[in-house]
Amino acid sequence: MRNPQSKKDQPAPVGPTMRMHLWFETEEGVLFGLGRLQLIRQVEQCGSLKGAAESLGMSYRGAWGKIKTTEEALGKKLIERAASRRAGYRLTPFGSDLAKSFDEWYREVEQFALDKSLEYLPFSLKQYE
Repeated sequence: MRNPQSKKDQPAPVGPTMRMHLWFETEEGVLFGLGRLQLIRQVEQCGSLKGAAESLGMSYRGAWGKIKTTEEALGKKLIERAASRRAGYRLTPFGSDLAKSFDEWYREVEQFALDKSLEYLPFSLKQYE
């Protein structure tokens, strides 16, 4: 009996996806990682810490605590109040630079790991999107 679907119509086989989770921590806990990056990027997008926290499904208090922990450990502010109290928050130049640098570093490390996987593993991986 002939298969009614041609090979052309069949979905391509899905290989495993490489996922990595990298972060920096101190004795007090997480210093910076993908979660903090997401949080400050959401502050940048929403213009408020409350909006950022809500969009990520976390409490305002939890988001504030994460920001404060990182700021205290680094000795620099990640976010600052915008022009007025009602205007919310924005990233400081340091926070913006840190987000950009961490994102670039993470992408390079991830690409390196993906490239190396071809040398060591008996299957092809695709990058997590």
